Amino acid sequence: MAVVLHLMPAAAWSALADGEPITNASLDTEGFIHCTDEPRVMLLVANAFYTSLPGAFIVARVDTDRLTSRCVWEAPAHISDTGQALAPQFPHVYGPIDRVAVIGTQAMVRDETGAFVGYESVAK
Repeated sequence: MAVVLHLMPAAAWSALADGEPITNASLDTEGFIHCTDEPRVMLLVANAFYTSLPGAFIVARVDTDRLTSRCVWEAPAHISDTGQALAPQFPHVYGPIDRVAVIGTQAMVRDETGAFVGYESVAK
């Protein structure tokens, strides 16, 4: 079992109906949903791309064996403001993330500046 992590606004997670799969704009525009496979890298990604967005965020823990969409490790689709890749490869999910594949969630902790600084456990 491989576990990948997907960052999303907490409001988007709460708005999903029971059993509704996770989708997002990148699935329409890029053909896949961005994920990471390490909590440390998730913090780097969150701080590189999402600090300007207000509100709470969660990380969905996804068991790739339970996905009906394929998950492929590939070169980064985007480079951070530093011009450096945050990891050599990232998991990309080519389709919706099935809710049965979500084995847990964690809330992201932000400081007063909006930076992401860690994780809190929350119920699935």
